[in-house]
Amino acid sequence: MKAIVMTGFGGPEVFAQAEVPYPELRPGHVIVRVAASSLNPLEIKIRSGIAAGSCPPMPAVLNMDFSGTIAEVGSGVSKFKAGDEVFGIGGGVGKMQGALAEYVLADADLIALKPKGISHETAALYPLISITAWEALMDGSVLEGAAKVLIHGVTGGVGHIAAQMAKMAGAQVYGTVTSVDKVSLAKEFGTDEVIIAGAETPDEYKERCTGGQGFDLVFDTVGGQNLANSFIASRIKGTVVTTNGRVSMDLSPMHQKALTLKVVFMAIPLVTGNGRKEQGEILHFIAKLIEEGKLRINKDVRSFCFDEIGDAHRYFEERKAKGKISLVSRF
Repeated sequence: MKAIVMTGFGGPEVFAQAEVPYPELRPGHVIVRVAASSLNPLEIKIRSGIAAGSCPPMPAVLNMDFSGTIAEVGSGVSKFKAGDEVFGIGGGVGKMQGALAEYVLADADLIALKPKGISHETAALYPLISITAWEALMDGSVLEGAAKVLIHGVTGGVGHIAAQMAKMAGAQVYGTVTSVDKVSLAKEFGTDEVIIAGAETPDEYKERCTGGQGFDLVFDTVGGQNLANSFIASRIKGTVVTTNGRVSMDLSPMHQKALTLKVVFMAIPLVTGNGRKEQGEILHFIAKLIEEGKLRINKDVRSFCFDEIGDAHRYFEERKAKGKISLVSRF
């Protein structure tokens, strides 16, 4: 079958079209004819070598998100049948090859029926970012009693989904953006109060927005050194959630406020096999929210075909994208 493979680490030029073996059907899995995928920052990091440890065996087929039609169903799978239109997570990290191919092998626990009323191209934009936002905010009791929620990077892929989820839970949503031209987008997807990062210090916007008390919950989709700002913005005994905890820093500010820190890394079930069923259930809930018109996606004006993946990476790295980038198969 045809696929887009990565033969080494480097720039966008490392991608090439090639013939690769058709997936071997396994128990508990399905083989899906891929219609569309989408681009996530993780794929940029894998290609460049920053996240080389997450790369599938070379020649590597990347991309986790997909939407398509089931071609074959393995033994033990009862929820799906050949011909079902599904979306979900299909590899692209660890030992599993990804979705930039004619067909992808997917664990039946990591897929759900495609939401009715939307295209495969749109459906493929949702899985990774929606699961991440759900695990950050909707799992457990994180949002319980959280009247004021601050989301760093609120117009990003995960951020704008998280804003909608926080609003569904009844929270007052505040969000940081990097420039004034992103304010209207933030408000369109549910942010009540938009903060321009750098225009105010964390202490200043904490005082303005919370009377100095701090936010009940801070979801930091930026992470890294920005966690220091999240600790400042949080209230005493508040909660900070991040998707990027890869940083060495002094945790004294966190200790002094008795903060709870939660780290989200949605690829763990795909890599380890633990927690896949729960993520499939999340996708089912996501599909329902989409069908009910309660969850929307910010899609970029441009889309790319699989064989244009190098151009898609360049477009992303040049910061031209204003929304999630869709990838369409024309194999």
